[in-house]
Amino acid sequence: MRRLLGFSSVVLAVAGLVAVAPEAGASDGEDIADALAAVPRLTVVSEDAAPEGFRFFELKFTQPVDHRHPGGRTFEQRFTLLHRDVSAPTVAFTSGYNVSLSPNRSEPTRIVDGNQLSMEYRYFTPSRPEPANWSRDLTIWQAATDEHDAVQAFKKIYRGRWLATGGSKGGMTATYYRRFFPGDVNGTIPYVAPNDVVDPVDSYNRFLANVGSPECRASLRAIQRDALQRRDELGALAKADAAEKGYTFTTVGSLDESLEIAVIDAYFAFWQYQPESACASVPEPGAPAADVWAWFEQVESLNTYSDQQLDGFVPYYYQAAVQLGSPEAYDSYLRDLLRYPGADQPGTFVPASVRLPRFDHLAMPDIDFWVRTQGRELLFVYGSNDPWGAEPFRLGFGSKDSYRYFVAGGNHGSTIAQLPAEQAAEATATIRRWAGLPASPASARTYAATTPAGFPGFDANELMADRPRL
Repeated sequence: MRRLLGFSSVVLAVAGLVAVAPEAGASDGEDIADALAAVPRLTVVSEDAAPEGFRFFELKFTQPVDHRHPGGRTFEQRFTLLHRDVSAPTVAFTSGYNVSLSPNRSEPTRIVDGNQLSMEYRYFTPSRPEPANWSRDLTIWQAATDEHDAVQAFKKIYRGRWLATGGSKGGMTATYYRRFFPGDVNGTIPYVAPNDVVDPVDSYNRFLANVGSPECRASLRAIQRDALQRRDELGALAKADAAEKGYTFTTVGSLDESLEIAVIDAYFAFWQYQPESACASVPEPGAPAADVWAWFEQVESLNTYSDQQLDGFVPYYYQAAVQLGSPEAYDSYLRDLLRYPGADQPGTFVPASVRLPRFDHLAMPDIDFWVRTQGRELLFVYGSNDPWGAEPFRLGFGSKDSYRYFVAGGNHGSTIAQLPAEQAAEATATIRRWAGLPASPASARTYAATTPAGFPGFDANELMADRPRL
């Protein structure tokens, strides 16, 4: 099943700014650690190593389980804070999944040389209430209110301009947050955020039928058919891999069903993350099974849907099944080889112990309508080859000071820095204006070019939901 990456995307947090200003304390010279300790509901878990000029904190923030009843049960939500200066702009960042425990900076944070408050999405462990009431507490409004409460609490320290950002599911989250709390931040920069307005009526399959070259599409379809025709051979490799890693398949039903869904999804996953030039590496039908297995490991592991691989992403699949929507399976050319037709849908990946309520058909149209009629200071970035951009957010007659860009040939890791120079400079200037900063001759390309000493390299396992999906 297509899984959005929770950005921290392949690019959002890879590099740093050109210049690093000296670190400033809290207001009136107060040390930032002391200022954090004074914020109600906030616990400083630790202060970790950070590049020169920055301080990096792991935090816990006490949130209501149900924001409609703020005096009721609570849970601890995990945050991190990359602090530079209380007078600098601050970026509220979420991947839509787990929070990174490394001091990485999103692209907007680099552009404004600001502070970054990163938030773990509710129900991603350990930020999960116990006992859990999924249908009541895991909604886009509850999550947006988590972000609202946090931003309001941190504004007592960081009184400058605020921006919100995220990629993929995090970009969706940033958009929903702005819809429900339009006055909280001065600008919102969602990256590669899908907008599945009416589920299951969508444009994904039409997009997938035409993306890239006919030759590349044909080679991908050929290896998928070959894999399903050799499922006993590849299934033996999957079984050995599962035994070595301790994988089980209770949620989807069997290793064979997991393998079939992974083969279906490999086409989507290829276009999500691979450049079209990678078509040259697609094995020919009849290639040695070990070579075919190795290719799928790079694109969509045939054991992706084991219980252990799914466990960390159940909150995403739950939300896709009840509010977010999801693409239909792109598998018409494989139907004669399928043993489990119709299984490639979000509910398949949610354990039976979690009840799925009826799908909320009003949630996404509400967000889409708001963006078109009332959205302000929104800057959307997409990749033209990314299947998740098949249904992007669209600006309308009521969208003010808002923009949308497509990276030509870009995938699910598209950034402002990858845009043509003029557009990259234009988008960079817009973000700096929203942050209350003077215009700069540099574009996002310049901001991405140099990493200050001490910033870690990009950690895909830590920052992305997982390699092949949302």
